[in-house]
Amino acid sequence: MKRWTTLTLPLLMTLALPWRLWAGDAVTLEVLSIQAGAPGMREVSVDAVVEAVRQATLSTQVPGAVVSLSVKAGDKVRAGQELARIDARVAQQQVAGSTAQLEAAQAQLKVATRELERQQQLFQKQYISQGALDRAQAHWEAAQAQVQALQAQTRMTQAQTGFFVVQAPFSGVVSEVPVTLGDMAMPGRPLVVMHDPAALRITANVPQALMPSATTANLAVRYEVSGQGAQTATQVQWLPTVDASTHTAQVRLALPAQAPGLAPGMFARVWLPSASGGPSVSARVQVPQRAVVKRAEMTGVYVLDAQNKPRLRQVRLGTAQGDQVEVLSGVSAGDKVVLEPARVGASR
Repeated sequence: MKRWTTLTLPLLMTLALPWRLWAGDAVTLEVLSIQAGAPGMREVSVDAVVEAVRQATLSTQVPGAVVSLSVKAGDKVRAGQELARIDARVAQQQVAGSTAQLEAAQAQLKVATRELERQQQLFQKQYISQGALDRAQAHWEAAQAQVQALQAQTRMTQAQTGFFVVQAPFSGVVSEVPVTLGDMAMPGRPLVVMHDPAALRITANVPQALMPSATTANLAVRYEVSGQGAQTATQVQWLPTVDASTHTAQVRLALPAQAPGLAPGMFARVWLPSASGGPSVSARVQVPQRAVVKRAEMTGVYVLDAQNKPRLRQVRLGTAQGDQVEVLSGVSAGDKVVLEPARVGASR
C-alpha cells in the first residue's frame, strides 16, 4: 500500500490517508481526507482595492465655458501638457483694460516728476513757498502709488489668464474626462481625472479586532491581485488612525513599479497574520491542484458522499502555494476529496 507524506499547513492541514477507494472490479480512486489541524498562527483574508499613489482631480479656479479638450480617457500625458482650455475672452479684456490704466498712470507719473523738479528749482531760488513745494511732492507720491497699484492689478489679471488653461501636474494616464465641449466649468467641478500608473498600492480596511495581531506579528503579509497568485508585500504601512464609524484601520501595501496588468480600482485580497482563535478567523482548507475540476464557468472537486460515491461539488478557490490551492468555500473538515477526477468516469 502506498505511503503518503503528511503536510502540516496553517489553520487546517490536509492529510492524505493511506487508503484507496475501490470502485468496481478494477478501478481505484485516491482520496484525500481533510482534518482539523493544530492551533497556531493563522491568516485572515480581507477585501482590498488597487489605488494609485498619485491621483489628481483637476478643475479650474475661474468660471467659464469649456472651449478645448486636448485629451480623452486612456491618453498618456506628460507633466505640464495642456489638457483643457476655458473661454478666457473676458479675462483677456480685463488684462487689456488694466494695461491701459497702467500706461495712463505712468504718463501721469512722468508729468508729476517733471513738475516736482521744476518746483524744487524754483524753491531753491526762493520763488515759491515751502507749501507749494510740499504740494508738488505729494502730487508726485500719489502718482507713484497709483502706478504701483495698477502694476499689481495688471499682474493679477495676467496671472488669472493662466487659470483658464488646465495642465497636467505630473506625467501619467487620463482616467476620466467628465465634461464635454461647451460645458460650463465652475470652481471645484472636475474637468480631468488622471493618475500615475507607475506607482500603485493596495489599500484594505482591517477590522479593529485584527489590528493587534496583524501589526505585531513577525510574519509577512501576502496579497493577490487579478488572479496573478499570492505574493509577499515588500512594504506595509498602517495608518495611525481608526475610522470612528466603521472601527477599521487602513493598511497599504506597496506594489512593484510598473506592475503589468494592474489598474486603480481592481479588486485585491490581502492575507493578514492573526492570533489563533480570533473571532473573525475562518478555517483554511487546501487541496492539491490536480484534484480541481474546471468545466466552462464552474470550478469544483469530487467529494465522496455517504455511500462513498464521488459527487462533483462547486468550490471557490483562493491562492495557490506550490501544488496546493486554497479552497475558500465548498469543502470543509471531514470531507473526502478525490485526487484523480479524470478516473471518476471510469469508476461508474
